[in-house]
Amino acid sequence: MLLKTKENHYTPQAINVFQKGFVVAVFLIVLLFPQFHFAQTTETPHRPKIGLVLSGGGAKGFAHIGVLKVLEEAGIKVDYIGGTSMGAVVGGLYASGYNATQIDSIFKNTNFDELLKDYTPRDSKSFYEKHNDELYAISLPFNHFSVGVPIALSKGLYNYNLLIRLTHNVRYIRDFNQLPIPFVCVATDIETGKEVVMHNGFLPQAMLASSAFPTLFSPVEIDGKVLIDGGVSNNYPIDEVKKMGADIIIGVDVQDDLKDRSLLKEATKILVQVSNLQMIDKMRENVSKTDIYIKPNITKYSVISFAEGQDIIKKGVESAELVRAKLAKYGDPKTFTAQHIKYESKNDSIKINKISINDVTDYTRAYIIGKLGFQAGHTISYRDLKKGMNKLNATQNFSGINYTIEKSGDGEEINMKVKESENKTFLKFGLHYDGLYKSAILVNLTQKKSLFKNDVLSLDLALGDNFRYNLDYYIDNGFYFSFGFKSRLNRFNRNVANDFSHGTLFAQTGISTLNIDYLDFTNQAYLQTIFAQKFLIGAGIEFKHMKISTNTLVNQASIFENSDYASVFGYLKYDSFDNKYFPKKGWFFNGDMQSYLYSSNYTNQFDRYSIVKGEAGIARTFFKRATLKLTSEAGFSVGGRSISFLDFVLGGYGYNTINNFKHFYGYDFVSIAADSYIKSAGTIDVEFYKKNHVNFTANYANAQDNLFGSGNWLSTPRYSGYALGYGLETVLGPVEIKYSWSPEQSKSFVWFSIGFWF
Repeated sequence: MLLKTKENHYTPQAINVFQKGFVVAVFLIVLLFPQFHFAQTTETPHRPKIGLVLSGGGAKGFAHIGVLKVLEEAGIKVDYIGGTSMGAVVGGLYASGYNATQIDSIFKNTNFDELLKDYTPRDSKSFYEKHNDELYAISLPFNHFSVGVPIALSKGLYNYNLLIRLTHNVRYIRDFNQLPIPFVCVATDIETGKEVVMHNGFLPQAMLASSAFPTLFSPVEIDGKVLIDGGVSNNYPIDEVKKMGADIIIGVDVQDDLKDRSLLKEATKILVQVSNLQMIDKMRENVSKTDIYIKPNITKYSVISFAEGQDIIKKGVESAELVRAKLAKYGDPKTFTAQHIKYESKNDSIKINKISINDVTDYTRAYIIGKLGFQAGHTISYRDLKKGMNKLNATQNFSGINYTIEKSGDGEEINMKVKESENKTFLKFGLHYDGLYKSAILVNLTQKKSLFKNDVLSLDLALGDNFRYNLDYYIDNGFYFSFGFKSRLNRFNRNVANDFSHGTLFAQTGISTLNIDYLDFTNQAYLQTIFAQKFLIGAGIEFKHMKISTNTLVNQASIFENSDYASVFGYLKYDSFDNKYFPKKGWFFNGDMQSYLYSSNYTNQFDRYSIVKGEAGIARTFFKRATLKLTSEAGFSVGGRSISFLDFVLGGYGYNTINNFKHFYGYDFVSIAADSYIKSAGTIDVEFYKKNHVNFTANYANAQDNLFGSGNWLSTPRYSGYALGYGLETVLGPVEIKYSWSPEQSKSFVWFSIGFWF
């Protein structure tokens, strides 16, 4: 205690004691707690929060990646990101945890041609859809007797599937402030013209809406609003980033300046100019608010210059280097570590506990689930998810397909919203020429939902040298058995080296060719389903009328065959080729058995018998442009005496095969016939320029009656042939020319075909 006087004053002795005690106390604090002294003397100044604003500009937005690379090199830690359109895509990926190098790799490995076209791989299509896509050059939808115009070139599904896979690590986050870097993006309400600021929601959906460039991508519906590209209303969301708490704004502007008339010679450029009219004025004000403004020199590129993405990235790097000194004030390269997430893990999967689908009127839930190819209770990969959505899209029955991934127990819920297409009627056209059927124009009328849900009615008319038709009615029930009815008339007239009597007629008459009229009228009723989610398995009944006649013979019967046949059949099919005519990868298998039970027996030669046949093939690409395709096939008869008119017939190339007709190089059309055969072929195809192919094929075969019973199928091939060809992929289908020869033949053949085979 300190001593006090009566007047309540401290004595000098007391004051001296207090002073000494205070000094000792301070000394002890400093000695025992040196960190307190260190903290007080080394406190760092407040680091300003950095906000990054990325504008829209289509392919020009690749420059954002280059800028991000320089920011990382400068040690800039981005605290907030705001973007529009392509800026929203790049910004959203960066906000979800990717670094600039990873985003560069993602874009480098993205096929933007496929993205813009909403490409659906062939192996995601049903056999019916493959057939349709490989038959018609032009398809015109009709709605209430007027031509339907699609709302956009692409639904954006390819892009959406990609974004969903890439954002797997943040798939449950609905508040964008909870992302590794807080994020905001902007879209435009097409009905009001007002901007829609998105701070929350399903991240891939928000990025898709912000980048839904009018006419290129379909609008995206979110919370009842129909949204398009945010660049229409706010292409540089600087104010939104400031509201998030940014002290310093780094802005990257990749939008176009106004162009004069000499540069406005393309529809996309005019559209961009119109959308830029308001942006340019607003941008002047935004520049004044930006602390570090970066404007890449990319005037020579357009919004669709995706093929020049790497050059645009370099321009972004160059523009950011110009402000490196300014960036140095806010970055620390020594302590900065770029974020990094694994974005292509094979272990990424989705455990589906539930699939929700909005109400639809024209198609059943079973149909949609069947097309998806997966059900609740299964764990699937993102590849399976993408393939399922592609299958649904390939039906062309839905004008909009959207889905989100929600948390559901220990797994996920796929919440789907589909919009049924209003177009139910289609008029389609095709064109073809080959050496067997000659020239034809194909006219098709397709009607969906004509009688029942999930059904489609299609009628083909081939008008030309040989009239033909094909009627197909099909009810698709997804995972359940589907039903169908087919009717076709097929005919041609040609000189052939086959007398349909194993050479007996040629020997008797001394001739070597016949001019024949061939007619086949076939009707089938069938049911089929998907087996093991890959194979198409089906069975049915068939009624066929066949007539074969000639005007070549004199004083002999001119009609060889004029019979009706009734049969039952079954088949198993698989086809994962990426292209029917010029495959680069995939394999296929097709096996079937047909038992002929009845015939009107015009020739009095009919006995009940069966035909078994199968074919398989595989394609693999080497050295990027060279593809090797190997195929093998065989067929034989079982039971009673076979009918020669239904024998396997080999020869020619470029025509649509029916019954047991088979292509075979080195021999003319309809040249080799027998009730059994085995054939193998190998093709080397080189795509030396985009859609231009040169190829070489060698094929070998044995064909004779009872080939497998005699054991001759193991002997040296009796028939061989080779072909050297050129092919061009066009909107009409393949244009091909083949030079073909065989060492067993005295002459060679040149075959020319145009368009899809029908």
